[in-house]
Amino acid sequence: MLSLMWKVPIVGVNHCVGHIEMGRIVTGAKDPVVLYVSGGNTQVIAYADKRYRIFGETIDIAVGNCLDKFARVLQLSNDPSPGYNIEQLAKQGSKFVELPYVVKGMDVSFSGLLSFVSDAASKMISKGEVTPADLCFSLQETIFAMLIEITERAMAHCGKNDVLIVGGVGCNQRLQDMMKIMASERGGMLYAIDERYCIDNGAMIAWPGLLSFKAGQVTDLADTTCTQRYRTDDVYVQWRDD
Repeated sequence: MLSLMWKVPIVGVNHCVGHIEMGRIVTGAKDPVVLYVSGGNTQVIAYADKRYRIFGETIDIAVGNCLDKFARVLQLSNDPSPGYNIEQLAKQGSKFVELPYVVKGMDVSFSGLLSFVSDAASKMISKGEVTPADLCFSLQETIFAMLIEITERAMAHCGKNDVLIVGGVGCNQRLQDMMKIMASERGGMLYAIDERYCIDNGAMIAWPGLLSFKAGQVTDLADTTCTQRYRTDDVYVQWRDD
C-alpha cells in the first residue's frame, strides 16, 4: 500500500540478515562468525560468496523459547521479559545442577533439556534440594556452553577469530562474558550489542533494506509476500564485496 501510494519501490528484507547487518554497523565488526540467538531462531552463521551460510542451528526449539518456557515453569514475570528475569535470578544461584548437554555435530537441541529441567524444578525445589536461582544458573551455564562450543567449531572451520552475537538473547551478559573468554583465547574479539539493537527494531530492517536498494535489489509488487520460511542462507547478499 505505501509503495503504491508514494510510488516507491519495495525492498524485501530477511529478519535474520537484519539482525546481522545491524550488529555489523553498530559494532564495526567486519567479517565475524555470527551467533544469532532469539526466541524463534538459533543459528551459527558465517559469510561466504554472497551468502550468510548456516553452519549450525537448533534442531528443535530456539534458545529464547527454551528460556521463556522455563520462566513460565518458575512463574517468573514477563516484565520486562522472561529471559531477562532468568538472567537476574541466575546471578543468585550457587549450586550447579548437571543437565543434559545436547550437541549433535554442529547443531544443538533444547527440547529434552527443557523437559528435564522443568521436571527437576517441580521435584527438587519442593524437596529443598535446589532453589529456582540454582536451576536458572545451571540452565544458563549449560545452554551457553553448548552455543559457545558450536560457535568455536565454526570459527575454527572458517579460520575466523572474531564473533558477533545478535538477536534478543544476545543481550544476556553472561552469554557475552563466556563468549568473550572463548574469543580472546583464540586471539579474537567479541562484538556484542545491548538491548537497543539486540531486540527486534525498525532500524534493523531499514538498514539492510537501504543496503539492498543501493545495490539494485528491489522486490516486484507481484512477488511481495511474508514468509517464516525465508532462511538466512536464501538471501543473496549483493551489497557485500568481500
